[in-house]
Amino acid sequence: MIRTIIVDDEPNCCEVLQIMIGKFCPDLVVLAACHSGSDALIAIEKYNPQVLFLDVEMPYMNGFELLEKLPNVNFELIFTTSYNQYAIRAIRINALDYLLKPIDREELILAVTKVSQRLNKPSVHQLRNLFKSDNAMKPLLKRIALPTVDGLQMEEIDAIISCSSEGNYTHFTLKKNKKIIVSRTMKDVEDLLADYSFVRVHNSFLVNLNEIQKYVKGDGGYLLMSDGNKIEVSRSRKENLLQHLRPNWL
Repeated sequence: MIRTIIVDDEPNCCEVLQIMIGKFCPDLVVLAACHSGSDALIAIEKYNPQVLFLDVEMPYMNGFELLEKLPNVNFELIFTTSYNQYAIRAIRINALDYLLKPIDREELILAVTKVSQRLNKPSVHQLRNLFKSDNAMKPLLKRIALPTVDGLQMEEIDAIISCSSEGNYTHFTLKKNKKIIVSRTMKDVEDLLADYSFVRVHNSFLVNLNEIQKYVKGDGGYLLMSDGNKIEVSRSRKENLLQHLRPNWL
C-alpha cells in the first residue's frame, strides 16, 4: 500500500478526495487528512508519506510555503486546487501532477497510476548496481533512455555534448543542434553517465570529454565545446577536469 496524506483547509474537500481514493485507488492508504499547513508538517514527519495531495491556496500557510519548510521533499507531490494559475509554478518544483477541483475521477486515477509507476521504478543507483553485478555493462551500452514529457527518448550516448541543470530538470545538448529536457536532477544524470566519458565541471554543467575542443585558463577557466558553446569551469572542479585532460606524461 502507498502511504498517503491529504492536505486541504476545506474539510469537505478532504472528505470527498478520501472517498474517491477509497473507491478508485485501492493501492493508496490515507494515513492523515490535514486542514492546515502546521498540521501537515506534523503528519509528514510522523507518517513519512510516499505521496502528498496538497491544496495550494490555504490560509496562514499555503502549499508552496509548506514545502519550503520541509528539509526534504522525499515524496511524490500532487497539487489540488481551484486555481489553474499555479500550474507553471507547480511544474517547476517537479510536482508529479496537478488536479483542478472538482477533481475528475479519470484524472485522479491517471495521477495515481503515475505515482505507482514512479515508485516501482528502480533508482539510478539500483540500476547501476544491478548492471555491475550481472556484468551487463560490459560492453557498455551505447544508447540511453531519457525520460521526457512524451515518454522515453532513446539517444546515442556519444551524441551528448553537455548537460546543464535547472532545478529538478536537466537540459541535454546533443549533436545536430538537438536539445532535450528531462525531469531528473543533475546528480541523477551524473550517476547515470558515471561509467562514460563525462565529467562534472560546475554545479550546473556536465560535459562529454570527447566533445571538448579547448580549455581556456582563468580563475576556473572555461571550455569551448564542439558545438561552439562556452561552459564555465568552477574553481573547485578545475583540478579534477585537468587531471582528465592532461596526457599521462605531463
